[in-house]
Amino acid sequence: MMPHALRRSLPWLLLVLVALAAAWLRYGLIEPSAIVQFCAGRGGPLWCSARQWLVLGFLHDVYGIVALLAAAAALLWRHPGLAWLAAALGAFALELYCFEAGALALLLGCLHLLRLQAQTLSRLPPGAPPAEQHRQREREVASQP
Repeated sequence: MMPHALRRSLPWLLLVLVALAAAWLRYGLIEPSAIVQFCAGRGGPLWCSARQWLVLGFLHDVYGIVALLAAAAALLWRHPGLAWLAAALGAFALELYCFEAGALALLLGCLHLLRLQAQTLSRLPPGAPPAEQHRQREREVASQP
């Protein structure tokens, strides 16, 4: 069984790993001029075609669109896994040149994941409005003599 603190922080640590992997793809595989020249000719290795597909993905804003779809799904179904996916795809899109859509998906995914984690900690029902959270806390406070 995983400790409670690790279980709460695991999605955030994995999100950092996704962002680091996206940065490695951008700065290690897509941008270096030596790799661009190496893959420019025909008959390159298989990873050159994978690199080309990555480039086509950000040229056509595929990563941003997919990240926004994941963010919309996370908001509709209120599932922590979908919220994390929206944040991860947003970070990936943000790193791979889809700035606007990636930033919005990252923000929505992180905020929604944080809200779901806060609701789990306070043991409120999933659809409770923010005002109900404060009322819940006020009821738990004991009056002082």
